[in-house]
Order: sequence, then C-alpha cells, then structure tokens
Amino acid sequence: MNQEFNEYFNRQIKLWGQETQDSLQNKKVAIIGSGGLGCTLGIALGASGIGEFSFVDFDTVGVHNIHRQIGFKVGDDGKYKAEVLKDLMESRCPYVKVNAYKESFDEFAKRGLTFDLIIDATDNLPTRAAINEYCMKYNQPWIYGSVEEFHGQVCFFEKASYEAVFQINDRKPNGIACPIVMHIGSLQANLALRYLAGLEVKKDVLYYLSFDSEGILNTKKFNLPKA
Repeated sequence: MNQEFNEYFNRQIKLWGQETQDSLQNKKVAIIGSGGLGCTLGIALGASGIGEFSFVDFDTVGVHNIHRQIGFKVGDDGKYKAEVLKDLMESRCPYVKVNAYKESFDEFAKRGLTFDLIIDATDNLPTRAAINEYCMKYNQPWIYGSVEEFHGQVCFFEKASYEAVFQINDRKPNGIACPIVMHIGSLQANLALRYLAGLEVKKDVLYYLSFDSEGILNTKKFNLPKA
C-alpha cells in the first residue's frame, strides 16, 4: 500500500497493524437501507477502510429525513438515497468502492452476490424478516439494528433466527431522535469492524439500549436461542 493510504489510516494501523488494515480492503459488505442507520454505517465503515460496499435502497431523500440521516443535506431531496450516499463515501475515502442498487431487498437477493457481512439498516419488519430468511438459508452472518424514540436494539446474528424473537408486522415506528440513530448505527459499525478485522465478537446477543425518565442510559443483554 502507498504512503497516502498509510497516512489516511494511521491511527487504525497503530491500533491493529498494517496487515489487518490491508486485509479490510478485501472485504465486501452489503448495507440494506440508506437512511439514518445506513448513513452512519456508511460513513463509519467507509472511513475505516472496508474495500467494497453495496447499498440497497429504492427510496429517495425527503426533507423530513434529513435531520436524522446525516449523509444528506438540504437540496438532496428527490435524489436516490443510495446514490447520494455512494457519492459521499467515495468523496471522503478514495480507497472504497460503492455500488448503489435502487431496488428492494427481494430484487437484490436474486443477484446471487456474495458478501463477508450483511448489515440491516432498514426501518420495517417485513424486510428484516426477508434478510433473516436469506441469511439463514445461505449461512450468512448479519447485523441487525433498529431505533425508535430514544431507544434502540443491536444484534450480530449468526445461528439465532430473528423471526424466533420478534413478531413480524408492518407497524410503522414512532418519532425518532437523531442521536439515538447515530448511536445504534455506530454500535452496528463497531461490531462489523471487529468482525471484519478478525477480532472477537460475541454472536446472537441482543443489546437493548434505552433512556429512562431521568435520562439515565440503560443497556440490557439477552442471549438468543439458536435456530
């Protein structure tokens, strides 16, 4: 790798060495959803040196999205989220390749592409159920994340089934605060980066984070049953 590469990732090379940093360039990640979680994930993981991303989202930016979807700005409304995020990531890090798929997950799954990791950044349960079904069928590790109001959940799924834990319906989420979206997205990114860098990651543990009425942050952990 060249001198510019080493300078860009200087702090991470100090963290885990040149070989591990170089290895991240060979990793491929699919992020399903390019909204609030997807923006945080893309910015964090793109700047960490993951080599290739595929963003899957058929939706366009709306003004009501921008407050919590930190990859977008006023003036982006009407543009495809996946394309805007692709341009942002490639402008921030010249060492990343980003593919934007303006389609549903069901359509994307038919492409038969392979990834080191799939990350859920959606906002609806039926799509998560489809991701879960696909990943279980192909023994594909994936990371789940969801947010609502001031709380959120994260889990690295390997052997457990999402549908065994959550009831699937088409319920729409309530209001959402911007910082909790970034917080949950950052936790997903941390799990992903540790896994892709070959560090230890505890699988099939659901983390639930919430603020109580006094603003105290509580974190609970639940071991999920293996499928």
